[in-house]
Amino acid sequence: MSEAITIIGDGSMATVCALLLESQGHRVTVWGPIPEHVETLIQTRENKRYLPGHRLPDSLVFTANTQRALENARLVINAIPTQYIRAVWLKIGESIPDQTPIVSVAKGIEIDTQLRPTQIISDCLHKVGRDDPDGKPRPLAALSGPSVAEELARCLPATVCAASENEAFAVRIQELFSTHWFRVYTNPDLLGVELAGALKNVIAIAAGILDGLQAGNNAKSALLARGLAEITRLGAAMGASVETFYGLTGVGDLATTCFSPTGRNRTCGELLGRGRKLDDVLAAIPGVVEGVPTTSAVRSLAVTHRVEMPITEAVHEVLFEGLDPLEAISRLMQRPLRSESPG
Repeated sequence: MSEAITIIGDGSMATVCALLLESQGHRVTVWGPIPEHVETLIQTRENKRYLPGHRLPDSLVFTANTQRALENARLVINAIPTQYIRAVWLKIGESIPDQTPIVSVAKGIEIDTQLRPTQIISDCLHKVGRDDPDGKPRPLAALSGPSVAEELARCLPATVCAASENEAFAVRIQELFSTHWFRVYTNPDLLGVELAGALKNVIAIAAGILDGLQAGNNAKSALLARGLAEITRLGAAMGASVETFYGLTGVGDLATTCFSPTGRNRTCGELLGRGRKLDDVLAAIPGVVEGVPTTSAVRSLAVTHRVEMPITEAVHEVLFEGLDPLEAISRLMQRPLRSESPG
């Protein structure tokens, strides 16, 4: 059955979600925060900045008008990068219809609050008085997993998870998004899925640094294994299910992000490994490199929960304290010897 779906954001993942849902006959509206960019999308029917080379069907509606975008929405998808969610949702939150559920495809942790995307959205809706009148929590979900936007736009096979504490809503997302090339599982561990999606970006920056230094595949594979161990440690300390980190949204997404040549976080690390300065790197990469601000937020979480995260600490020093990438690797290799622990 065709549904009216509104996507908040007009970046690469927003565009991919729009293409996927439109192809299944749903009525899709894409809301963009910058009217000039929205007008370009309407005129060219192509997202040249974030997903070039893919025509946007005439049936897709693009608008910067909040009321028009949301008034008939049966489902809202958040595709705003994590550090900008609060500003956008405080602006549009009053227009969200009662009881309309929300699914987020953003990956990250807010720097100032250490909140996850669905937590930020919930907090914003509370602040603007859009809690459901009957007192029941609005259904919230995260759609996450190994999902490179360029590959999804070409309908290459991919598998992700719909995570929600509301099982019925997770199943609804699963049914809405699943196609013959895009398979969706459900997962009740919303906390673990969102943490995994955020933390893997930090490890991807480290993987890119190794690529920039031409450190080899042995080093990169070891980084993934030890990176997964520290991601799992933090997740467990915060109450997430350990099994989540060994599934699609954990090790699956981690591997894709660390090896994909088009991934922004890995690319950022590679350029840093080649000697570029962070400001220059960020200016050269289209879109938001979520792993950079997330590194600061994750470091704060590690301190709060007393979790040892040496790779995250090293990435933080490279990004914000001027540590030479080669010295960072040297320090990691010279840490005290110990037995291996997967978590």
